[in-house]
Amino acid sequence: MAVILILGYLLFGGGGGATYHLIFENANQLVRGDQVQVGGQPVGSVKDIVLTPDYKARITIHVNSPLAPLHEGTTAQIRVPSLSGVANRYIALSPGPNNRPKLPSGSTLPADATHGVTDIDQLFDIFNARTRRALQKVFQGSAEQYVGNAPNVNASAEYFAPALAASDHVFAELGSDQKALTELLVEGAKATTTIAARRSELSGLVEHANTTFGVLASEQENLARSVQQLPAVLHQGNITFTHLPSAINALRKLAVVSKPDTVNLALLLERLRPLISEATPVVNNLSVAVSQPGPNNDLTDIFTGYPALLKSVESATPSALKQLDESSVFFSKWRPYSPELVGLARSLGQSTAYYDANGHYVRAAPTVSDFTLGPEGSLVPSESLQQGLQNLKGGQQRRCPGTATQPAPDGSSPFTDTGQLECDPAEVP
Repeated sequence: MAVILILGYLLFGGGGGATYHLIFENANQLVRGDQVQVGGQPVGSVKDIVLTPDYKARITIHVNSPLAPLHEGTTAQIRVPSLSGVANRYIALSPGPNNRPKLPSGSTLPADATHGVTDIDQLFDIFNARTRRALQKVFQGSAEQYVGNAPNVNASAEYFAPALAASDHVFAELGSDQKALTELLVEGAKATTTIAARRSELSGLVEHANTTFGVLASEQENLARSVQQLPAVLHQGNITFTHLPSAINALRKLAVVSKPDTVNLALLLERLRPLISEATPVVNNLSVAVSQPGPNNDLTDIFTGYPALLKSVESATPSALKQLDESSVFFSKWRPYSPELVGLARSLGQSTAYYDANGHYVRAAPTVSDFTLGPEGSLVPSESLQQGLQNLKGGQQRRCPGTATQPAPDGSSPFTDTGQLECDPAEVP
């Protein structure tokens, strides 16, 4: 009986180890009896969990000897073997240095020395509903991706260790230059802020990218055919590149020969610029005239009708040429009077523009000068109507072209066509 009591005292007596109180913001589903570990080894257990008046979790643990007593600087953190489970949670202690003062049994570690665990639900709560749905689709797509590919995934797992080792070297290089890493993080934060401000545009981009990938997936046969034809294309491109050096040499010779002529090229381009500026509207108008949407509204539609017109004209051409030849004598007399005919048509249109209930009309009124030309070019009032009309001329039936106004100083009007026109150049206003 004495031996049993001694063993019970050594194993379960209060003299071995120490009790401490830990203040956590959240108990994170800890229960009595959960382990307390240091470096992955059990050193104690959770004895009690109570709620403090300020709504925090006060967890009492017992730390076994020889780790007890703890020292100042000790921190505690709740950990879980996996984020996907709620069981087997434990408290991981990080003991303070041995040269620090000891913490007597019953001491309390404040909340700034403890750290809770982040549950997977809390991780997903930082995303909005739309992002969570998209993330769910990513997980589902990943599961579908690995269906039937377990052997390949297991084979690729052999390369995880080298990849992690390489990543360790990368992080070591990043840590060796703290200044560059800090600048990278700061600039990355600025970039992330800018991207966050454009989240609506990015959402549209992702949706359009999804549509694009869907279209690409629907064109798998065409893509496979393109990949099959790619070797032949590359072979032909290799042949082309083989002949490319000779072509470059020829172009080099052409450049050397053309170099003296490029001296005046800048002057030519400078003088050509105004012409191009003035010709741009003309070219645009010509483009509109040549081709416009719709039927029968541009030169292209006119030209398409020329073959049928040509067939009709071929039968009428001999007689038309004969008529034009016979009428040339008649038109030759009227050709010099073209300005007068154009002016007549122009003025007649202006005069006949007015109309009343009976239609268009022309109002004409004779105008007689009230003055006559006196001595030294002075104007003298006419004494009678006959005196105002005495300088008017009549019977001018064959006036030469250009006599409707004062004769030009260079003698170009009146026009007599070197005397071939049957007109009197003296008949002027």
